[in-house]
Amino acid sequence: MFLLNLLLAIIWVALTGEYEAGNFAVGFVLAYLVLRLTQHSDTAVRYVKRVRLLFFFTAFFLKELVVSSLRVVVLVLSPTMKMRPAVVAIPLEVSSDAAITLLGNLITLTPGTLTLDVSSDHSTMYVHAMNVEDVAAFREGIKTGFERRVLELAI
Repeated sequence: MFLLNLLLAIIWVALTGEYEAGNFAVGFVLAYLVLRLTQHSDTAVRYVKRVRLLFFFTAFFLKELVVSSLRVVVLVLSPTMKMRPAVVAIPLEVSSDAAITLLGNLITLTPGTLTLDVSSDHSTMYVHAMNVEDVAAFREGIKTGFERRVLELAI
């Protein structure tokens, strides 16, 4: 289905004659909507669900990126700069190497956090955070935010 979506987007770009990324994105969204409205097979339903999950996943990550960036800016520019750095062990529910890698990269790309290591049995991820007021709340935020969404993607 993805290849069909991609092909329809390329056809859109060719028909409009505007070879720009924005026009391709419009074509991709339009092709997605056409596929959603016209295809009713199990494959199409799964594809539509995965694209929707990926869209919400991307929106969630961008929101986290902005919020974390603002927190780091406030923390660094505050005159007292009362940081509480910590290394937090986070038990993992994700099990595949791809899912663990994605989770680690998402954490590292978020300002103020850095994935340090994963245990040899892949059950725990160690994360350094620039400012942790409550370790349990930080751990829960990672689990209910990033890890839950990685699990939803079923990588």
